[in-house]
Amino acid sequence: MTLKYLSGFGNEHATEAIPGALPHGQNSPQKVAFGLYAEQVSGSAFTAPRDHNLRSWQYRLRPSAEHSAYRPIEAGLLRTAPNREVPTPPDRLRWDPLPMPSMPTDFVDGMITIATNGDAALQRGVGVHLYVANQSMKRCFYNADGDLLIVPQQGHLTLKTEFGILDLEPGEIAVIPRGIKFRVEVDGPVRGYICENHGLPFRLPDLGPIGANGLANPRDFLAPVAWFEDVAGQTEVIAKFGGRLWSMTVVGSPLNVVAWHGNYYPYKYNLTLFNAVNTVTFDHCDPSIFTVLTAPSDVPGTANVDFVIFPPRWMVAEHTFRPPWFHRNLMSEYMGLVHGVYDAKAEGFLPGGGSLHNCFSAHGPDQATFNKASSEELLPVYQGRTLAFMFESRYVFEPTAFAMNTTALQKNYDAAWKGFESANVK
Repeated sequence: MTLKYLSGFGNEHATEAIPGALPHGQNSPQKVAFGLYAEQVSGSAFTAPRDHNLRSWQYRLRPSAEHSAYRPIEAGLLRTAPNREVPTPPDRLRWDPLPMPSMPTDFVDGMITIATNGDAALQRGVGVHLYVANQSMKRCFYNADGDLLIVPQQGHLTLKTEFGILDLEPGEIAVIPRGIKFRVEVDGPVRGYICENHGLPFRLPDLGPIGANGLANPRDFLAPVAWFEDVAGQTEVIAKFGGRLWSMTVVGSPLNVVAWHGNYYPYKYNLTLFNAVNTVTFDHCDPSIFTVLTAPSDVPGTANVDFVIFPPRWMVAEHTFRPPWFHRNLMSEYMGLVHGVYDAKAEGFLPGGGSLHNCFSAHGPDQATFNKASSEELLPVYQGRTLAFMFESRYVFEPTAFAMNTTALQKNYDAAWKGFESANVK
């Protein structure tokens, strides 16, 4: 079906799947239309400042409180910070894409943690997960530990949520706020990345001297219109809570919201709409100029996590080494590749794979890229065959035991920086 959306980042939206389901002039009337149940979902403290206050009102077939007791279930390869199964080395690390599962695997069972940082219980830090799946979910899922930023790399996802439906293709992203129930449906094998944000919710970065326009424009973020399902029987709901997985059942479906209004809801964004800002004179801009979303920390200008992309763009700088320069960074960087070739490393960094450069671990272009960029004629070039991204965090990423022992870990990554000639200063 063709889906409709509501546009605008952080907007107050109001939508109803059945006309007359939304109350007017108040949130919780004595009797809601059609016998629906009014329920508020708060994504912030009640007393958070108005410009940071997140809440939505739902009008449901049945209240969320009607469910069985929770029981613990196995978490598989999913991990939550703090997680120190193995020592974290200062080495640069890089992984090949994970293979598609050979057995029927849904989105929850297909989530695999590569690294974590911070402490979910203290609401700081992130988790970096991959997902591989080949089967639609029959159950539903919610994460009480953090928001989920989903970056598809292969295959189409249909996210059916309490607030409506989001279609998601590679080249798009979606954010499912913490606590929101959803189900992922697929029509074939899928693979991608997830950033689990334990800190403050994602927001658009300040533009500073850029001015009022540029980067990701608020109007291009899309929220779902109200949609609901009314089914017989019971539905299993998996919760990620306190770093563990729990299972409970509800009568019917938890995706039973007939109408809603507020500013706390899932949303999607098409990365091709990002308005890249770049140098038109000399030198290479810091990658922060490509920030789509940021989750701030209590240190100004130092993010709990930034979501940064490296999209198609013109390269026109004069007298400049145009690829990313050699770098040692206070911030820690996990990179992924949706499609194409990353301009700092033409070989070895594959779509669906990832790399990790932790705090002050030296990195930069490989020898082939360096030699080419140092000698080529600096004509305007369109960097068009790429969509890479970075989760950049103030905290060191701590790889999981799986990440350090999987055959997808490249054992020869350091070779990318072998063979450089010493400068001649004689």
